[in-house]
Amino acid sequence: MGEAERGDAAPRVRVSFWCAKGHESRPSFATDAAIPDSWDCPRCGWPAGRDEAAPPSPPKVEPYKTHLAYVKERRSDADGEAILGEALARLRDR
Repeated sequence: MGEAERGDAAPRVRVSFWCAKGHESRPSFATDAAIPDSWDCPRCGWPAGRDEAAPPSPPKVEPYKTHLAYVKERRSDADGEAILGEALARLRDR
């Protein structure tokens, strides 16, 4: 089914978005649609904004943390020693 069978297409406008790497993407929007402030760059995935001189900053990537790293954030070394002592005592009592 072609466009002729579907009727007229909505009027469109192309809007430029730039990411921090300098990539430009130009998605099209209906003229009566709300144009977003940011858009994901299809080339690198970083956020892109409408101001070429001041694009949004790239996302901060948090390094992968192990379960032990999260535990160490919540507990001090003294807490860890106490928990370890309690666990060893329970094992010895068996």
